[in-house]
Amino acid sequence: MDAYLENRCKVFDENYKRVLERFHEAALKSGRQPSEITLLAATKTVEPAVINHAYRQGIRVMGENRVQEFLSKEEQLEPGLRRQFIGTLQTNKVRQIVGKVELIQSVDSLKLAHEIARQSLMRSIVTDVLVEINIGNEEAKSGIDAAALPAFLEQLADISGIRVRGLMTLGPLHLSNDKKLQVFEKMQKLFIDNKAKKVDNIFMDILSMGMSGDFDIAILAGSNMVRVGTALFGARQYQ
Repeated sequence: MDAYLENRCKVFDENYKRVLERFHEAALKSGRQPSEITLLAATKTVEPAVINHAYRQGIRVMGENRVQEFLSKEEQLEPGLRRQFIGTLQTNKVRQIVGKVELIQSVDSLKLAHEIARQSLMRSIVTDVLVEINIGNEEAKSGIDAAALPAFLEQLADISGIRVRGLMTLGPLHLSNDKKLQVFEKMQKLFIDNKAKKVDNIFMDILSMGMSGDFDIAILAGSNMVRVGTALFGARQYQ
């Protein structure tokens, strides 16, 4: 491994200790064990050698934002590393990742859901998905409105080839911690309310919210999956 990659691995090692401290503290404050919450490493622009190093240090789940980047790394990654897709997914790229990731976190339209289902059925598999919610009603972000979720879930329940495992959101960036907590708690209530309806094919066991700057706040609000990139790997690297 060259000096550049060795340094990137050292940065991860230092950051990982701090992230784990925040992660464990937030989990315990929320009344849960850390093992009940998934720490997903968001690996956009992170080199495969560094991702594999993270795996050897304890990271078990990774998420990619871009299909082409995922495909370029796919065969270089440790086979035991669980892979998810966490970015905006175009329907014309679905065929390239179905069957290669265990979860697609960004379903925000029936068109996308139907294409994931179609590609899954062609491969005789069922693909787990999360519904992306625009909980802050921000124009620049994807995701469906919270008010539209019940009807959307009923439509998804009838689609063979996919299985809804829960919800995902990108929290508003420029808010105080107290305001962020309120937004995440609103998302948690949405998750719990729709879970209680027990719709067929809607399992609602994953609530994915919280990133590098606010994952501990999201955990306090009930998140059981956080997506952490910069806090683990440092600022995005473009060699």
